[in-house]
Amino acid sequence: MLSYVTLGVSDFAAAKNFYSALLGELGAKKLLDMDRITFFGKSMAQPMLAVCVPFNKEPAHPGNGNMVSLAPGSKEAVDKLYHKAVELGASCDGAPGQRIPNQFYGAYVRDADGNKLCFCHFG
Repeated sequence: MLSYVTLGVSDFAAAKNFYSALLGELGAKKLLDMDRITFFGKSMAQPMLAVCVPFNKEPAHPGNGNMVSLAPGSKEAVDKLYHKAVELGASCDGAPGQRIPNQFYGAYVRDADGNKLCFCHFG
């Protein structure tokens, strides 16, 4: 059902480097790299994440309540992605931890533009 999610960014080159390194931890790579938008994923047939310079040329800014959630497959992988994101310059928006007992483990960061990411594991 999900095709792709797009995040507006102000420094396109820095965002491509950040997401390339971060999503590379999940086996994703650049699938399409154009002048104002880059798509990351495992294949064009699976959900992708894109970063772009906004089409309307207005400043990029995160939407209140918008968040992209990535499921790396385990609590340990959640921790690894969280630490990788912080190492790459993201800010903590909620350290890794059990949010709902025996159901949901998550960690939250914001990229350089303030876009909120969640790394989570269910079960």
